[in-house]
Amino acid sequence: MKLIIFDCDGTLVDSQHAIVEAMSRALMISGLPQMPRRHILSVVGLSLPVAVAHLLENVDEATVMQVVNDYRTAFRELRNDPDHSEPLYDGMLALVHTLAARDDRLLGVATGKSRHGMKSLFDRLDLHAHFITVQTADTHPSKPHPSMIEAALREAGVEPDCAVMVGDTTFDMEMARNADVTAIGVAWGYHPAEQLVRCGASRVAVDADDLLQAIDQSLQ
Repeated sequence: MKLIIFDCDGTLVDSQHAIVEAMSRALMISGLPQMPRRHILSVVGLSLPVAVAHLLENVDEATVMQVVNDYRTAFRELRNDPDHSEPLYDGMLALVHTLAARDDRLLGVATGKSRHGMKSLFDRLDLHAHFITVQTADTHPSKPHPSMIEAALREAGVEPDCAVMVGDTTFDMEMARNADVTAIGVAWGYHPAEQLVRCGASRVAVDADDLLQAIDQSLQ
């Protein structure tokens, strides 16, 4: 049996607009300067407190936690907005269905997103049945610590050499390397392809069809 572990934001789901808007609102509430979009997206994938601490390097811990809480509130408000959308990237829903239909493939998620956020996403897309293991920031150290992948392997009953991690950030690639799992990058997310390669990506897929081929070749 083979296990394919996916990151969520930037890999399966295009959530950048909501992430940037929620962070901008949180910064405004605390009277902090707004940040360029690229800076905010550069920390996507880290657990939220770690991500905010990276963005606000010279700010005290109390302010960091205030921004974390305000971000969570803002994101919940956006999720409840009828105009809010977190679409899957082109071809990714079909890819998930294709892989889930194979008898020798298991699917998992390792994400900096919260469990509540994943439940809302999977409820909306009716994806719960496709994923045997879902690891979130609620119960694990932040990426690139290997804890999420290690837990996914245990739950799936799969050895590291029979698994791949698919992600869009250097944190995903480093997490895979730390867990002795093959890393596959995607070119449509939040970190440049050349950075993914430098951090351990065996290949960077340019679209969903290319990703399916990369997964199959890695798990032969």
